[in-house]
Amino acid sequence: MRLYIIRHGETEWNREKKLQGQSDVPLNEYGRELARITADALADVPFDRIYSSPLVRAYETAQILAGDRKVSIICDDDLKEISFGEDEGVPSSLLGEHFSNFFFAPEKYVPSKGGETYEELCVRAEHFLKKNIEPLRNTNSNVLVVAHGAVNKALMLKLKNLEIKDFWKGEFQKNCCVNEYEWTPEELRVISEARIYYDGEVTDYLKDGKEQ
Repeated sequence: MRLYIIRHGETEWNREKKLQGQSDVPLNEYGRELARITADALADVPFDRIYSSPLVRAYETAQILAGDRKVSIICDDDLKEISFGEDEGVPSSLLGEHFSNFFFAPEKYVPSKGGETYEELCVRAEHFLKKNIEPLRNTNSNVLVVAHGAVNKALMLKLKNLEIKDFWKGEFQKNCCVNEYEWTPEELRVISEARIYYDGEVTDYLKDGKEQ
């Protein structure tokens, strides 16, 4: 099977560097444009199944990517972004030391009240893969998953059998970046990761603002 894992387009909270988590923030117009450009680049891919986070920024991105394909978008709560609890809506620059481990020492990260741990996020990611994706490994299906920066990384972590300390290794997941894999019963082959099809700028939060 061929698996495409894509992050949603830009939102105003992305621009303002606020933690979004499971807050239901819509795309801004630039985010819709990024999704349209990405959809054009993938127009010839015959997606057989499309899964999306139910959060509107991901679901609208999935709708744009689906285009006129006669494929239903299946929402799955396992694909929601990691919850930041009481930190949601707060600019990451105001969170101080307690949040710094989120990116730079994920194995030590302790969420604020109401938030999720990395371990809890990875349980959701693994459940999604086992329920929806693993049964397709010996088929020729093309599957699209549209979700969020952290949950997409959790999916990739499970696909590669990596540890939480390595969660953010590799390129940052910019808005509408595309991760493409060929996953068979024998192996996982990386076709490309964190690929973008647009020329415009989006914030790289590992360098600038650090949020999802």
